[in-house]
Amino acid sequence: MPEEDEEKGAFRDKIARAAQLILFKRHREPGAKSWELKQTLGKRYEEVVDMLDQELKSIGLTVKKIGEGEDKPTRYYATMEGHPRLSDRTFGWRIDDMACLTIILAYIQSKRGKAPLDEVENLLKEKLPKWRVDQNINRFTKMGYISEDDGMLYMDWRARAEIDQQEMLEQLLSKEIEEAEDEERKTSG
Repeated sequence: MPEEDEEKGAFRDKIARAAQLILFKRHREPGAKSWELKQTLGKRYEEVVDMLDQELKSIGLTVKKIGEGEDKPTRYYATMEGHPRLSDRTFGWRIDDMACLTIILAYIQSKRGKAPLDEVENLLKEKLPKWRVDQNINRFTKMGYISEDDGMLYMDWRARAEIDQQEMLEQLLSKEIEEAEDEERKTSG
């Protein structure tokens, strides 16, 4: 019986340590890489992460596993489960910055996962000053939402973790359809 309590206590300690690694930012990017978790928690780190995920679900969070490529380790990241309510604040973001990120990600997605940087910049410059466009692209790159390689922009690990790409596309298309229907009603009525 005491051995079983010690095992449960040790497992609880591992779950707490996994939470610290995944929830708190230690480097530039939040989350933890698979090798960090394995080094700290042991070979069965995935079981510990699954248990942490179950605990976090009770408070509306979830742990996402994001593969960053064949030569890079997997990243584990905690994010909100579901969508924020409209009554929630913007989490410190300016509304025009949120719109800018949405435009960038939607454009990249419409171009099958990669878009020329100069095209994205020109698109954004129609609505924002050049200094703001440059600032946002640099910030979104540092935050892990987009990455740039040889003049092409791609969705990076954080966009894949936080944003349901299919849902975003459906939302954007449904708005376009609603606007077209509204316009048709105005012209026919």
